[in-house]
Amino acid sequence: MFKLDDRLGNDTHFVGEWSLSLLLLHGDSNFPWCILVPKREQVCEIFELKEEDQLGLLDESRLLATALMEIFRPDKLNVAALGNMVKQLHVHHIARYEDDVAWPAPVWGAVSFKEYEADALKLRISSLRKVLRPTGLSW
Repeated sequence: MFKLDDRLGNDTHFVGEWSLSLLLLHGDSNFPWCILVPKREQVCEIFELKEEDQLGLLDESRLLATALMEIFRPDKLNVAALGNMVKQLHVHHIARYEDDVAWPAPVWGAVSFKEYEADALKLRISSLRKVLRPTGLSW
């Protein structure tokens, strides 16, 4: 049975889910940052997914990337499956700006973690859900 890694659960907020993946919002408000987590047990790498799931993950990533570009209009969108600390397969989607606090360096450890204020969190999740609802995202 699929279980979300505790570290991902503690650092994120639930936005919704597609047939394959959970969509999570990273809790650091310094960056528009979403994470896709395929709901598959004991999978650490994309190549470990069945071919059908690999294609599904790519499609869900495309849907999310398109939404992030529409909502946030970033200068660059970083998409990566990095799992040194959390081995469970998860794919980061981070909207970056040439004037953000970490540019051009990676976001990890660049600045102190900044929690969302309640209203800002609600608005960010609502914006994502509104744009992604037609894609089949449910919550």
